[in-house]
Amino acid sequence: MTSHSFSKFWSTDLTRDSLLSLLDTPTLKSLRLVNRAFAATTSRQLFRDVYITFRSSTFTKPARMAALERIGWNIRSVTFVINHGAEMFLPPLLDPLTGEEVCFVFTPCVRTTTPTSSPTAPASGSTSTAAGERQGVYGTWEMTDLLVKQYPPLFHAAMNVSSFVAALTHMPALRHLKVSCAGQESTHRYRRSVVDYALSSLRIAIEQAPLPRLEALSLTPIHPGGIQYLCPMAGIGSLPNSCRRWTQIRRLEIHMDTFPFDKGQATDHLKLLHSYLQAFRALRDFKFRWVGDGHKGPSPLSLATEPALCELASRSQACPKTRHYLRPLKFPYLQYMVLGNAVLDASQVSDFLTEHRHSLLEFDFEQVSLRSGTWDDALAPWRTLSSAEYDAAWGEKQPAEVEVMEVPFVLGPSPEESPATSSPEQYSKRRKKKKKKRHARTTEVAVNNDLFASTAAMLLEEEPVHRGSLNFRTLREGLSNWARSKGMFWGHGHGHGHGSSHDYLHKAVQSPILV
Repeated sequence: MTSHSFSKFWSTDLTRDSLLSLLDTPTLKSLRLVNRAFAATTSRQLFRDVYITFRSSTFTKPARMAALERIGWNIRSVTFVINHGAEMFLPPLLDPLTGEEVCFVFTPCVRTTTPTSSPTAPASGSTSTAAGERQGVYGTWEMTDLLVKQYPPLFHAAMNVSSFVAALTHMPALRHLKVSCAGQESTHRYRRSVVDYALSSLRIAIEQAPLPRLEALSLTPIHPGGIQYLCPMAGIGSLPNSCRRWTQIRRLEIHMDTFPFDKGQATDHLKLLHSYLQAFRALRDFKFRWVGDGHKGPSPLSLATEPALCELASRSQACPKTRHYLRPLKFPYLQYMVLGNAVLDASQVSDFLTEHRHSLLEFDFEQVSLRSGTWDDALAPWRTLSSAEYDAAWGEKQPAEVEVMEVPFVLGPSPEESPATSSPEQYSKRRKKKKKKRHARTTEVAVNNDLFASTAAMLLEEEPVHRGSLNFRTLREGLSNWARSKGMFWGHGHGHGHGSSHDYLHKAVQSPILV
């Protein structure tokens, strides 16, 4: 391939992007180091999807933040991984003098200065500023000293909300955020760890960073307690306008660890899940699956009618005002829904399909079993759709009728014949020719008028009885006007001999005007 051909190939977006999508990561890295032109185009494909594993220096190391600032505008998808483990465990906070447990209340604080690797290190040269920052993050000097000495650096990195905000600010074109929090044991379900603090900081950063293109969120997987720290309405550090960012989400995918929810079991996680889903009003694509061995969970879209939650709400008879009923979820723009590894009633499926029958296009139940009823009863609202509702829901519309007709049009004079582009001599010659044609046409009209008149006189002489009351002058003018309007003679008379004229006269004599 010559240099010219390769330059043309590389300058075409479609061919270049198709080639880059087939290359592996090491090849893209080598191609990026060839020259500046290759670096600019290759970076879009190389840094399109970023995989981040949370560590103590992930968002606090200056060199990493500088590199993220250079390549952040290429990032479209981020996978944020923070798995549960022994290093994520937080022991009780104890007073070194008395040995008593100290209660720590997390109060998020976003600093406007450059984030540092340690929350106790001053961000500027002023001692008062550093003291103010320490008070803003951990409350008091005593609490700050206890946390620094007893908790690992990973905890302080998770508490540094400003570093999360700065990292997401460098990704203005982010569209899809993936969060993975795997590995939690069932015995640690009600124990707070570093993962929970990191999720709170991540949620606050998403709400404060400028992310106008964020439209997809994936929590695969997420532990049940993590929903509490991601909830914009009941999470730590929530503000009145916290739900504004989450209304941008169009696609949501959740894989949650299963837990027992039978009668007598705790249902707090289900209530938190129901409250969390209420923030996604503009949802169009929703996928939910319970992850666990041998256990199935309830439908997150029908928690308002779940028997375990309804029974708890109906128990309170002494104080009826304290009874809490969940409102049914309604997604007015929902088009695609996938539910996996769940158990529910046929009435719950029927109510959901009835509520979303005008917007839902496709739904899929994977490993879903019914506690009561049959699938015929569950899918009855979908089968009883009218033809108009079916077409509106599934988009199967008849093609519009196309009407074809012939429209006459008149072409204007060509530029060669226009007076503006031709010379004055040519224009005068054309005018003379037009005058000659007009004069010849007038002469021919007069001759034909005389010819019509003589023919009419002969007819009147042959049949004087039947046409005695006909005026000769009126007949002549009528024949002349009729000939002009029809154009039978004037349009075809030029260039014809006398034989043709007699044929046309014969037709004219037999016309209805003379009969």
